[in-house]
Amino acid sequence: QTQLVESGGGSVQPGGSLRLACTASGFTLDYYAIGWFRQAPGKEREEVSCINSSGGSAHYADSVKGRFTVSRGDTKNTAYLQMNNLKPEDTAVYYCAAGVYSDYEERCGPFDYWGQGTQVTVSS
Repeated sequence: QTQLVESGGGSVQPGGSLRLACTASGFTLDYYAIGWFRQAPGKEREEVSCINSSGGSAHYADSVKGRFTVSRGDTKNTAYLQMNNLKPEDTAVYYCAAGVYSDYEERCGPFDYWGQGTQVTVSS
């Protein structure tokens, strides 16, 4: 069974940090680009970050640049999103996805696999 599972979400105060993990089973995540997305209530899903399969190219939404860092794990089937200096507007369900990376367009997608999401709540 192929699946992606996110973990590491939770509740944190503004200025705090969380590290989300994306773990694959049934396929090798190393061969895929990884995208991190989020969706807040009443808002459309937005891409937060993506990283290509080698880890050599990573991109971030302007809203998270300088605060979030995407990385690939030491094991073949894990990726991470380190989130620092969290703000209330970062509150959302966060998803990871595995797909392709376009060197020409310098972007991730389309995506073949999606996780179920993990809730991140930033509140004082």
